[in-house]
Amino acid sequence: MTEKYPNEKVGGWKTETSTLVYENPWLKVFHEEVITPKGTDGIYGVVHFKNTAIGVVPIDDEGNTWLVKQSRYTLNQYTWEIPEGGCPQGESPLNAAQRELEEEVGLQASDWQQLMTLHLSNSVTDEFCVVFVARDLFPGQQQLEATEDIEVKKLPLVDAIEMVKRGEITDGISVAALLRVALG
Repeated sequence: MTEKYPNEKVGGWKTETSTLVYENPWLKVFHEEVITPKGTDGIYGVVHFKNTAIGVVPIDDEGNTWLVKQSRYTLNQYTWEIPEGGCPQGESPLNAAQRELEEEVGLQASDWQQLMTLHLSNSVTDEFCVVFVARDLFPGQQQLEATEDIEVKKLPLVDAIEMVKRGEITDGISVAALLRVALG
């Protein structure tokens, strides 16, 4: 499906046409014919995410946090991350964060604070992320999805921050969230 429309964007960009070239339950990919800020013809590939990304940094009273290790298909490797997931349209980011913490780690929390928002890979996607800190933790029920092969690790928060510094945590949401917590 190709739509033709003059769409003024910030910085002098104009969208001439937008063609949906691929769609699945999580994203849409568009090929767009554009006019660049200098007035020349150009193209742009845009990946639109249907869900808002969610991240959670759980912290207990002793200063511990929880990380998850899981295989990432696109990287063909295992990564250590904070608990993360997707927030479908119509669900609040807080509810999604609460759900993801319990599903992935088996924890619930009675104190939730929004830590930050992020734009992820903003040169080609509109993906947006909301990160929370969860405190006053108590046991819940881990409920992994079919696509999740998660190993949970409880460790001191300072050790997780050191893992970022050593390059052992490379997931962008996790790096930003843990360093933001470290900054206070």
